[in-house]
Amino acid sequence: MIMDYSPSDMHIHLTSLGGCFHGCFWELFMAHCLPHNIVPFPRTAQRQREITFQDIENAVLCVLPRAAPSCLFLSVSFSIRSVEKARAELLPEIAQMRAKAQEEQKKRENQDSLVRRMQKRVLLLTKERDGMRAILESYDSELATSEYSPQLMFRVKEAEDMLQKVQAHNTEMETQLSKAQEEAGTFKLQVQMMTAELEALKEQQVSNAEKNTLATAEEVSSLRQKIEELEAERQRLEEQNNILEMRLERHNLQGDYDPVKTKVIHLQMNPTSIAKQQHAEEVEQLRLECQLLRDRIRKIEAGGGVTKDDTTLIIPPSQEILDLRKQMESAELKNQRLKEVFQKKIQEFRTACYVLTGYQIDITVENQYRLTSVYAEHMEDSLLFKSTGPVGSGSMQLLETDFSRTLTGLVDLHLFHQKSIPVFLSAVTIELFSRQTVT
Repeated sequence: MIMDYSPSDMHIHLTSLGGCFHGCFWELFMAHCLPHNIVPFPRTAQRQREITFQDIENAVLCVLPRAAPSCLFLSVSFSIRSVEKARAELLPEIAQMRAKAQEEQKKRENQDSLVRRMQKRVLLLTKERDGMRAILESYDSELATSEYSPQLMFRVKEAEDMLQKVQAHNTEMETQLSKAQEEAGTFKLQVQMMTAELEALKEQQVSNAEKNTLATAEEVSSLRQKIEELEAERQRLEEQNNILEMRLERHNLQGDYDPVKTKVIHLQMNPTSIAKQQHAEEVEQLRLECQLLRDRIRKIEAGGGVTKDDTTLIIPPSQEILDLRKQMESAELKNQRLKEVFQKKIQEFRTACYVLTGYQIDITVENQYRLTSVYAEHMEDSLLFKSTGPVGSGSMQLLETDFSRTLTGLVDLHLFHQKSIPVFLSAVTIELFSRQTVT
């Protein structure tokens, strides 16, 4: 990364990032995340040095403080994608290294088994050589020098040749064994180095993931707080806007206007002015008539006669008054007819109640009712009930009379215990009917 600072403006040339961002992601990063004073090199420019994660992190950290709040998500997603990309690139290499390590491990095991077989073979050959030497020594000890035969010499020569071949083969196998051991040590060292690199990459990946997680959580919390603040500010502004609109509408309804934008035109023959003038004239005329009427009343009260001027104030009834009188007479006639109809209907209703229930109901005083049974022996045999609760509650109380004293059994049973007035009235009706039947 190359940075040139000047007093007026700062130009940052992101040469190392030119090949890292691809396609629309690079354009989106350039459009939304970089400030206007950052000038990147073209994507085809030659990179001055190898790109590393530290370069990308430094570049993003330089850009983020100047970027908009929306760029924070982009930077976090970019860092996560870069780590995932590096991880995806390293996974095949790690798998290849593991396969190679397993292959080398198999080769080493094969070499070890081969070495063990060769050692066993060398041991057998050594034993065979020692046996042959022992046989030859026994022959040499048994035979004299003059007794050596050509066949024995041939056998000795063959044994020596075989011994030389075995020694040469042993030397070659020892050389191969040393080479195999050196290669196994080299492969073991490579496997250890690869394992260490793999562990370092895993630790770096875990640390990067933790850093990204912490940074993402902090940025998300800060952005949520900013969003809540902006939402509260928006609601407050909406409320103020609604209040101002209501005030403006109220002012418009009250007739307020802006003299700069609105021009008021007054009509020469304004109906409002004409109506006001007519109203003022009528009020003045009525005031004059009232004054004249007061003077006339004062003269009449004083016992004076009516002058000619006073006779002019006698106004004959108008057509409207005559119509009102006719309407009043028709309304009175209608009320009289309604009264007659209501009286007739009330009488019919009382007759129906008397026939159906067997009791004639009369109102003696306010909230007090007298019930006379159709089977009563005397006209004085009646029951008195009084309304005790609020109007319309239907709460009744039996008042004591001469006739009610003769019904103490029914009163105790149906009113005190059963608390049912209809059952009590039915029992009284049955009692009176049975008395007349027995008689």
